[in-house]
Formats: sequence, structure tokens, C-alpha cells
Amino acid sequence: MSSPHEKETAPTAAHIGLAHTQDVERIEAPVTWKAYLICAFASFGGIFFGYDSGYINGVLGSQIFINAVEGTTPVYEELSESHQSLVVSILSCGTFFGALIAGDLADMIGRKWTVILGCLIYLIGVVIQMITGLGDALGAIVAGRLIAGIGVGFESAVVILYMSEICPRKVRGALVAGYQFCITIGLMLASCVVYATQDRKDTGAYRIPIAIQFAWALILAGGLMCLPDSPRYFVKKGNLAAATSSLSRLRGQDPNSEYIQVELAEIVANEEYERQLIPSTTWFGSWANCFKGSLWKANSNLRKTILGTSLQMMQQWTGVNFIFYYSTPFLKSTGAISNTFLISMVFTIINVCSTPISFWTVERFGRRTILFWGALGMLICQFLVAIIGVTVGFNKTHLDANGESIANNVNAVNAQIAFIAIFIFFFASTWGPGAWILIGEIFPLPIRSRGVGLSTASNWLWNTIIAVITPYMVGEKRGNLKSSVFFVWGGLCTCAFLYTYFLVPETKGLSLEQVDKMMEETTPRTSAKWKPTTTFAHAAEDGMLNVPAEKQV
Repeated sequence: MSSPHEKETAPTAAHIGLAHTQDVERIEAPVTWKAYLICAFASFGGIFFGYDSGYINGVLGSQIFINAVEGTTPVYEELSESHQSLVVSILSCGTFFGALIAGDLADMIGRKWTVILGCLIYLIGVVIQMITGLGDALGAIVAGRLIAGIGVGFESAVVILYMSEICPRKVRGALVAGYQFCITIGLMLASCVVYATQDRKDTGAYRIPIAIQFAWALILAGGLMCLPDSPRYFVKKGNLAAATSSLSRLRGQDPNSEYIQVELAEIVANEEYERQLIPSTTWFGSWANCFKGSLWKANSNLRKTILGTSLQMMQQWTGVNFIFYYSTPFLKSTGAISNTFLISMVFTIINVCSTPISFWTVERFGRRTILFWGALGMLICQFLVAIIGVTVGFNKTHLDANGESIANNVNAVNAQIAFIAIFIFFFASTWGPGAWILIGEIFPLPIRSRGVGLSTASNWLWNTIIAVITPYMVGEKRGNLKSSVFFVWGGLCTCAFLYTYFLVPETKGLSLEQVDKMMEETTPRTSAKWKPTTTFAHAAEDGMLNVPAEKQV
């Protein structure tokens, strides 16, 4: 029995008489500034993703917050490792489940409305966080971040899906990179707010950073109300009239324009082809489709799902969230930094300023290229930080007259901080946006929402794992790795370097429909040379898209 949410049939381009072309370069309309702005606005969702991830770094160092959670007798100078791990990681736990749920909802109610629903859930979580300090402070902040995390999971999965489906192919990478740029802006705004409130002696020290989250959700939800949903979603549901209206708004063209007709014909023809490969089935079967096919076949659904989930895993393995979640307490422990909040904010500013570089590089050099060189730059920086630290830097300290730990060689610590900053530059300009861009491009339409949901859930799963284990890795009463933790991140960046070379395909300049064909006909290492030779609509008219039974999922 089929799910009521799965479409059984859909008209093809030939059935409905849409205009089509044989020219693979004319399958999209010229893009107007209005269309650019519509596509770019969706990236605003990254701000509350980044802000929600970033504000907790400073709040963890607030004495008022520490007292609220740990109590005042005795006076604690920092949260316990278990409480620190719980408060940070619980958001990622919520986002993991939110991202998985969002994959289904995006196919049921649409991409736009799933994000709006996520904003509402997020607002509920923020309200609960605001009562931290009344009664059980730990319970309120944990419950609030868990619920807010579900909303962030909706947003982080579906905004990428939405943007990938509405953005023009020639600038899709740059526009989706704007999502990562907004994440970095959110991180920077969080640092600025925490820095401005750190000296407050009342609960405003942590409640003000929490309350500001309201603005991001309201702006995103309100703006999306005015935007069209994805035309590919409407094609999947068989509503071609809505798809035509949506596409004309996104491209700034008349609905009867040949450009709109040709692009819609291409989407419809590809959807028909993919539906032959992946027939409609039950709800459980639609999830199972994500894992069907051979592990050794580059274009199988299984390989695409592994690629998407492992890309997000590798992004987390770089160790970047160690810097943004725990840099304040970690730097504070060296005694070499007089203002750890300021250094933390400098890191976020570097993150913001480096990300726009990817707007150009991702379309000039390609996704695969920037991930390859980015991983190389990151692994070099991580190993340098580790080597300097264990020889003359972070790990070499002594006690001053007040019994506080002070670094023996302040210049060495400064060198480590400089290499951490360079590492952030490499991450922000390559792996930060690159992983998000690719997961929105590699999945065929029948499994795209669930594939992106699974990939995003992978990001948050590893985010959770890293947030949970990091306090135990570097805590003085636990692993106390100090600078040695950067050997771990350096080794994982080496894995990302090798992974990119062998497994990541090049999708630059291709429509989402052409990406499917490229992955069918080439390998990751030769993918950059692949060029489309015909359009799906033309091939469908000539009967070239009939799929043999043995190739169907």
C-alpha cells in the first residue's frame, strides 16, 4: 500500500507539451537581481543556526550562569565536565532528530512550510531557555536547548534542500555558500553579544544572549511567508501549475516564457526518469530507497547516501567546533591570554571574513578542488598547533605567586593561536560551505529530501559526539590532553584530505538533473572533465530514458 504522501504518477514534458531544447546551456533562464535576492534570503536561516551554536561558548564562561547551574556553595569557577558536556551537546541531539523528521515533512507539506514550522518550534525552545535561573536552572536550559535544537534541525536540513532546488546552476554554489556565511555571521553576533554582556552582574549576562534568538526566527519565518516554494517539490507532487508559477517568480520571467517552459520540461523529464529508477512505494520503502544499490556503483542511492552523510561527518571531524564551543575555557586555562572572550571573537570575525572567498572559488575552481586544498591546509595547521603546544606552548606551564597556571613561553602560545586562526581561514573558505553545497546537489529528486535530512542528521550526530567527548578529552580531571587534542584533529583532517581525493565528485556548473547523469557516467577523480551532451527533455522525447527493469530500484 502506498503512502498518501507519495505521488503515484506525474505528467511528463511530452505529455503536457512543454517547450524543450537540445542545447544543454539553455536549460535555465537568465537570472535577475530579484531572483538572486529571493534565493539569497533563504540563507538567512544560517544566522540562527550559527548564533545558537555560538552563544553557548561565552555563556559557559559567565559566572552568573555557572552559579545558577552549579549553586553558590561552594563557589565554582566553571561548570563540571558532565554539565558542560550536557548543555552543549543537547542542542545537537535535538537537531539530529529534527533533521530526520524534516526529511519527511519537506515532502508532505513543502520545503518552505517545514522551515516555518521549525522556526515556531525554535521559538518555544527559546522561551524555555529564558526561564533558566528560576527553579532548576540546569533542567530549563537543557530542555530549552533540546526543543530549540529540533527547530534548528528542521531549518538546517530543509534550507539547504530549498536553496539547492531554487538556485540557478551557475551560481548555486555561491548562493548556498551564503548559508555558511550566515552561520559565521550568527557565530560572530553571538560572540559580540556575549562580549557586551560578560560584565553584567545580573541574569542578563546569559538571558540577553538567549533572548536575541527571537529575532532570527521571526525574520526567517516572516520572510519565507512571502517566497514561493520549490518548483521541484511541486513537480514531485504533480502540480505543474504551481511549479510554473514558482519557477517564474524565482527566475523573474513570465510563466509562458520559453525559458520557464524549457527549464520546467527538464525538471519534469528528469523526475520521470528518476521515478522509473526509484518507483513510488510505502513510507518505509521510501526510506529504504536511500540505502539501495551497490556499494561499488558510484551512482547508487547507497553510495550517494554514504557520500552525503560522510561529507558532514568529515566537516565535523575537522575539529572546528572545538574552537567555537570550547575556545573560551580552553584558552583561559593557559593563563597566557588576558582576554579570552576577545580572542574568541577574533576567531569568529576571521570565520566571517574568510567565508565570502568561497563565493568565487567554489564556482571558479569547483567543489572538489576547494575541499582538497582546504583539507591539506587544515591538517598542516592542526599538526603545527599540536607540535608547538607539546614542545614549548600550551602544555608547558608553571604556577605564579597566586597559584594560577601560566604558560612558560607566551610567544609560543601566540604562535599556536595564529595557526588556529589560519586553520579557521582554511575551514571557512572550503569545508565550511563546501560540504553543505554538495549534499544539496548529489541526491535524485525522489530521495532528495530524505537524503539531505540524513546528511544533516549526520552533521548533528557527530556534532553531538564531539560536544560530549571534548570536555572529557581536555578537562584537567579527565583526559587533560591540552595541545595533544590537535593531533586528533590533524589526523582526522588527513582522513578528510584522502577522502576528498578518492570519493568526492565535481558538480560545478551542472543542473541538479545533470549531476545525476554525471554520477552515472563517471568517477569522482574524472568527474571534473564530464560535460553534458543532451537534455533530459530531448532524450525523453527520443525514447532514450526508458530504464531496463534490472536497473530499477
